[in-house]
Parts: sequence; C-alpha cells; structure tokens
Amino acid sequence: MKRLLIVYHTLTGGTAQMARAAAAGSAREPQVVPRLEAATTAEPDALLEADGYLFACPENLAAMSGLMKDFFDRSYYPVLDRIQGRPYATLICAGSDGSNAARQIERIATGWRLKAIAAPLIVCTHAQTPEEILKPKHISGIDLARCEELGATIAAGLALGIY
Repeated sequence: MKRLLIVYHTLTGGTAQMARAAAAGSAREPQVVPRLEAATTAEPDALLEADGYLFACPENLAAMSGLMKDFFDRSYYPVLDRIQGRPYATLICAGSDGSNAARQIERIATGWRLKAIAAPLIVCTHAQTPEEILKPKHISGIDLARCEELGATIAAGLALGIY
C-alpha cells in the first residue's frame, strides 16, 4: 500500500472542500491510503511515513496562509534529505491570484527535492472586500472535480510506481 498525505489549512472552508475532494479522488485507487491532516496538527513524521503529498492552503495577503507556513517551518529541517524524490502537488484557494502562495510552496518543495506532478491547481473565489474574504466559501462542482482528478492522478501514479 502507498500513502498519500494531504496537508491543508482553511479559514473559510474553501481549501477544506478542495482537500476533501482530492482525498476522495485518491481514495478511488485501492492501493493508496489517503491521510487528510490539518496543517495545525500535522507533524514531520507524517511526511516521513507518506509516499506522496498534496499541500493545500488559501492565499492570504499574496502569500501562503500563516498556519501552512508554520507547518513547513516545523517540518522542514526534521525531514530534510529524507523525503527527496517523492511526488507532490499543490491546491490553492485564492481571492484573486494564488500564484505567490504556489511559488512559496514550490520553493519549499524544491529545497526538499520533491517532484511536482502537476502545475499548481488554483481556484479563484474573486473575494475582494473584507466581507467577501471572510465569508464562508463554496467551491463550485467544476473546481471540486478538478481537485478530485488531481487526487486521483497522484494516487494512480503512486500505485503504478510512476512517481
């Protein structure tokens, strides 16, 4: 059995919906066990135990969310040189852009020498006012299907030994 770790942070629920959709997609592969874990409780050992990763977070103030950054800060050195070559993908829930959060995760993954298996999947909610930004999010079925497909893709690659 292969293990896929999905680490996520959410404030308004959008990223959680995306992460759950990716987990559902990965669960279609019988040889892969997905593990969905909040960034606030995820520990370095979870990274060591997994064969691949999905990192999911909102973009806040043109950066990855602080609690996702905290996860990477707590995990970076304990797993450095111990997870290289493993596959990963990124899910970003953004109000307008999302590319900087994706770039930050890519830089961390590059330091760990992980292999990106897809371009970052960025879902834009177009939330621009304080009220819209803080309002609970509803991710469209089309975007959730994209997240589910990414989960299925990384799981299939893990099961087939492609990654």
